[in-house]
Amino acid sequence: MSLSDCRFIQMPKVSDVRGNLTYIESNNQIPFDIRRVYYIYDVPGGSERGSHAHRSLHQFVVAMSGSFDVVLHDGETEKRFHLNRSYSGLYVCPMMWRTLDNFSSGSVCMVLASEFYAESDYIRDWDKFVDLAN
Repeated sequence: MSLSDCRFIQMPKVSDVRGNLTYIESNNQIPFDIRRVYYIYDVPGGSERGSHAHRSLHQFVVAMSGSFDVVLHDGETEKRFHLNRSYSGLYVCPMMWRTLDNFSSGSVCMVLASEFYAESDYIRDWDKFVDLAN
């Protein structure tokens, strides 16, 4: 997989005078089964999250509130994605180094993951990642 496989995906938005509703279904809006959901919040100003890659994990990242950037790197090329809509998310394929930064005050980042947590899937060393990616 390559950086070009990582992309924004619009989710259905059902508008109503009482408020909007958006839903996400495994293998429908996103290209994998959802096995884990986690969220990141109360990130102090100027902080970064992530700074690692996954060997086989697929993820879908959504700014549930506020905004932040996801910076992806495939070992050769880097691309920055700005997330700020709760009905649009970023699909991140395996073997992408990811860093989340530029968090607005009160932002909430929700991540849907294709697998349960497994430390063995993480690559936390940049040089090792570049060796494996190339």
